[in-house]
Amino acid sequence: MGEEDVPVQAVTYDSMEQLNMEDDYLQPSEETELRKDLDERHINMIAFSAVVGIGLFLQAGKVTYLAGPGWTILSYLFMGSIMWSVMACLGEMTALLPVKGPIFEFPGRFLDRATGYAVGWMAWFTYVIIVAVEIAAVAQLFKFQFTQGYLEQYQPHDPNTKLTNVQWPFFEKPNSMLWVFPFMIITLVVNLLPVRWFGEVEYVCGCFKMVFISGLILFNIVLNRRLVARFHTSPFQYYNEPYGFISANFTQRAFNATGQHESEIIFQGSGGHLASVWSAMTTAVFSLIGFDAVAITAAENKDLARDESMKLATRKISLRIILLYTLAAFTVGLNVPYNDPNLADYNIHSLKSGQYSIFIIQQIRDGLIHWPHFFNAFFIFSATSAGINALYISSRLLHALASLDDVWPRSNRFTFVKRRLRRTYNGVPVTAVFVSWCFGWLSSLVSSKSSSEVSLKLLTLCSAETGLLHSVLTYTGQSGPGAPSN
Repeated sequence: MGEEDVPVQAVTYDSMEQLNMEDDYLQPSEETELRKDLDERHINMIAFSAVVGIGLFLQAGKVTYLAGPGWTILSYLFMGSIMWSVMACLGEMTALLPVKGPIFEFPGRFLDRATGYAVGWMAWFTYVIIVAVEIAAVAQLFKFQFTQGYLEQYQPHDPNTKLTNVQWPFFEKPNSMLWVFPFMIITLVVNLLPVRWFGEVEYVCGCFKMVFISGLILFNIVLNRRLVARFHTSPFQYYNEPYGFISANFTQRAFNATGQHESEIIFQGSGGHLASVWSAMTTAVFSLIGFDAVAITAAENKDLARDESMKLATRKISLRIILLYTLAAFTVGLNVPYNDPNLADYNIHSLKSGQYSIFIIQQIRDGLIHWPHFFNAFFIFSATSAGINALYISSRLLHALASLDDVWPRSNRFTFVKRRLRRTYNGVPVTAVFVSWCFGWLSSLVSSKSSSEVSLKLLTLCSAETGLLHSVLTYTGQSGPGAPSN
């Protein structure tokens, strides 16, 4: 009778064999492990290049419009310091416990397993969405065209020079998918390179970006001196009245039941200032996504034997981004008023073309003709590089998730999927790269008529998920290894 109570036949030999096979393949092997081929210099530039995409170049003007030039600086400083704090926690834990997928491994180990699994999938989905956003931005940047009415306001003083047709006419009409397809292929091909080659490519791209932003800051200062010599009475004219250190009000659009725009609600006073600054900081978040690339590359970092390499990497990326972003925002605010008509955008998150970039607008206002084209081309390069890095991060996260049994449904089909995702070729998780890349085709949605609405939803989703992820990581840092005990 006692034997009947025990379901000894509940698991057959075949299912046990399948379970043993599953346990075997979950063990590390040469076919499933990443290669430690990246130096510290590669890690630093991969993280830097992952952060610097379109966020600064296309959204700094929106932050300035929302908060004014003064509070734009403070917004980047404040949000950058928050990101730095989170990455300091993650870097310390990764230096002590260098594991694959530290973003979800640490919350799962020190908080709750279910929380860690949820964070893992959320982080992976965030980065595949960033792939889509960056490539969608490339398609939008090819639609570069200033209206003639805007150009007529800022004609150069030289009678032989006129601002006309500042656009890319041969890219004006084609469907956006024409640009999504080749750049998605480039993103995939670079990620299929051996990780050492990938590191070298992104090291060069990161150096180009760093030099460009440094040159951009100097370029802004030179333009400001030109403005003072010809028009302005002070280099800080746009920081003073009638413009101001902070925006005068906050404007919110009102819609009817059918979703059509009816009117605009203007908030003034302290309430309007609070709404402006809060919206500006929320917008700035997207510009700072990617700091955690330092920790995600830990499984391929051959310098982890030195305890300080991870900590130094998090400090370097934080200081570089905060310093360069703040100086770029400060210097460009000297040359463009926050109420410029091309900066006006009531959506906190949206994706627009290069003619709405504050860094290009300042050149048009100064009567420059050729520089805007170079800047728009570099923005395309920057967005492509950031998309490549986002795919790299998402593929490593998916590869790490495939090594955990409990994050997947218990099914033979998913056992096959996990086995494929874990497999590497020359140290590259090819299947994980390809699966993550497929989700990047969400960027093709920009070819629709409602591309601005699609980009608005994608950017908002990325920023919201980043806030949740970093909140969990901060709490994990208080409970993780090295945390003070009560």
